[in-house]
Amino acid sequence: MNRPQAKLTAGIDWPIFGMYLALVFIGFMAIFAAEYRDGDNVIQNLLSQNKNWARQVLWFGVSMVLALGIWLTDSKFFTATANLLYAFGILLLLVVLAIGTGVKGSNSWLELGGFRFQPAEFTKLCTNLALAKYLSSMETDFTKMRSRLIAAAMVLFPFGLIILQDETGLALVYFCFFLVMFREGLPGILLVIAFSAIILVLSALLVDKFILLYIFTGVAALVIYFMRREIRRKRSRLAMIIGVWAFCAAFVMVIVPFAFTSGKVLKDYQVRRIEVMLGKENDPKATYNTRQSMIAIGSGGFWGKGYLKGTQTRLDFVPEQSTDFIFCTVGEDFGFFGSILFLGLYVALLFRIIFIAERQRSTFSRVYAYGVASIIFFHLAINISMTIGLAPVIGIPLPLVSYGGSSLMTFTMLIFIMLRLDADRQMVLR
Repeated sequence: MNRPQAKLTAGIDWPIFGMYLALVFIGFMAIFAAEYRDGDNVIQNLLSQNKNWARQVLWFGVSMVLALGIWLTDSKFFTATANLLYAFGILLLLVVLAIGTGVKGSNSWLELGGFRFQPAEFTKLCTNLALAKYLSSMETDFTKMRSRLIAAAMVLFPFGLIILQDETGLALVYFCFFLVMFREGLPGILLVIAFSAIILVLSALLVDKFILLYIFTGVAALVIYFMRREIRRKRSRLAMIIGVWAFCAAFVMVIVPFAFTSGKVLKDYQVRRIEVMLGKENDPKATYNTRQSMIAIGSGGFWGKGYLKGTQTRLDFVPEQSTDFIFCTVGEDFGFFGSILFLGLYVALLFRIIFIAERQRSTFSRVYAYGVASIIFFHLAINISMTIGLAPVIGIPLPLVSYGGSSLMTFTMLIFIMLRLDADRQMVLR
């Protein structure tokens, strides 16, 4: 009996598997702590599935079935079906736009009978597979602009569809794939441009746009003056300077105002949260979630109040404490020390995934593994920043810990496909 079992588990990366189980178990504990009230019948709630923690146990069971199916699948299946899965994911996003169900301000859900599913979560997996397939193709030369634009389009297309579903948080996660592209040779200058765009957005929100226009014009004039000799020799430099000036002017005069006032990119409550964060507005309603979250985490002190003893979470002061603000429960019950250990587990997971990515012989497997690391990193960074007041509340789950069947199943599939590819790393997949 030991021999078949050895074959079944041969090649599995046990550190990743162990950290996966640890994070899921912590998620159970945190969701249970957020919902448990004195007098609750645990067995009855588990059987009746009328609590989120009980439903999470069911979703974990479904996730394990999916994980087993993935583990028993040939690795070549994922390369062969990557583009087909991507097309299927895009189709699901289009279906959501047509018949999607609205939940808490976003129209990003599909309902089939009593089952509710969020395709934007699943499409992350599809996009990761398709991007790995494209970048590992023999026909792809990623040093050429055409290949880079195609890869960017593969990421930005689902991003745009998810924005149309009013699901800004999950849409932003798709930018994580650009980190993968940097690993594969995307020029660093694009990262500089991205940070410059962030600075422009902040400037447009904090400084009058006409003052910024005067500043841009003055800087452009100075650059032209000091580069006049080079410009005489090469007229294209003047065109480049004017082009940069025109882009910056259009960005602060048109693009940023459109994003923040049209209601088509950011909703009113999201704009208010950003403005409050920047000190432009004082709106207690817009900051209620964040303030309660910070109070809960801060009240845990260094060692925490103890498991099931957190008052802020147990008295329902923190909204969405089983989903977006699940970290509050960890912070209040286990304190700063427990939170550091908890975040250390995520850091260890990320480093292990990067280690796995670098030992792959196949470009497909390496790109896919870096995609998994980038997705987890973005979710972790945005969620934690959101709960401690460093980022506006945009609604994004904590990987493997927050309540949610779509999220848990997606992250399980992401990780176990990576484990399957790693087990077959001696194969060269394309």
